Amino acid sequence: MTLTSPTAPTGVDAPRPPFDPEVVAALQALAGLIPAAITPDLIPLLRQPNPALPSATDEELSRGGAFAVTTRSVPGPEGAPDVEVVVCLPTGASGPVAAVLHTHGGGMVIGDARTGLVEVMDWAAELQLAVVSVEYRLAPETPHPGPVEDCYAALTWTVSKAADLGIDPDRIVVAGASAGGGLAAALALMARDRGDVSLAGQLLIYPMLDDRNDTFSAHQMRGVGVWDQVSNDTGWTALLGSDRGGPDVSPYAAPARATDLSGLPPAFIDVATTETFRDEDVAYATRIWQAGGIAELHVWPGGCHGFDTFVPDAQISREARSARLRWLRRLLAQ
Repeated sequence: MTLTSPTAPTGVDAPRPPFDPEVVAALQALAGLIPAAITPDLIPLLRQPNPALPSATDEELSRGGAFAVTTRSVPGPEGAPDVEVVVCLPTGASGPVAAVLHTHGGGMVIGDARTGLVEVMDWAAELQLAVVSVEYRLAPETPHPGPVEDCYAALTWTVSKAADLGIDPDRIVVAGASAGGGLAAALALMARDRGDVSLAGQLLIYPMLDDRNDTFSAHQMRGVGVWDQVSNDTGWTALLGSDRGGPDVSPYAAPARATDLSGLPPAFIDVATTETFRDEDVAYATRIWQAGGIAELHVWPGGCHGFDTFVPDAQISREARSARLRWLRRLLAQ
């Protein structure tokens, strides 16, 4: 499949923004644990437990009893299996609380409902939030629309059971990182278009939005850092098959394909300068503004994809996590 056109900026052989020194050290340490380029044959291997990305336990998520943690099966999309969700409810709440519907990262091919959940529980502990994290089916075994419909089923279940869960249905935010950020953006589009859920916001952490994989930054960062253009091809092709990059891809699969970004809930979008998704994420925020919407955009200098996970103590990682929490606090105080 041709990824460039004669008129498109390619980014091939372009100079790259430098990595932050703390990020460089992390990338060197991870060199033997995470492949530089993920190809389809590596998916089974990457689904095995990885010491660099340990799964969060119920005990860790409960924060010393501050949250009741359960795993539940909820009705899936019509004709599909039930969807498993991890539900974390604050035990000391005196009334309905705001909630985060979390969609995990992993390029659409790896990960589970506990992937990335530790940071989400940091938000929950600070702001007394409920959390529902979705175990959506993975590609390529389940192509589009299976994964996003699983997430939407979990979202509608959360709204329908809000009273039982102690959740304020008017203060639900969808959130996710990487592929999970793309799914969260897709949920915001679906909720707007279907009209049966009203979201308070969408928190998109270096989201995976564009199956065309042809931005300047995608070419510029090929073979460098984490989740490069080759890896991105792998994830999108697993989800979309031969339709990837073609004319008929749904915006519910690749939100960058949406022609109308009006009427969406407020968005937080962050990305790093030195990663594949930089340009598509900046473009998505720009298009929300152009449609009259609200978006807060952060572009972290010198970060690789997933920098805050791989080097959590770096200065830019601490600043990124603080910015997300501040945005959530402002949003939910309104």
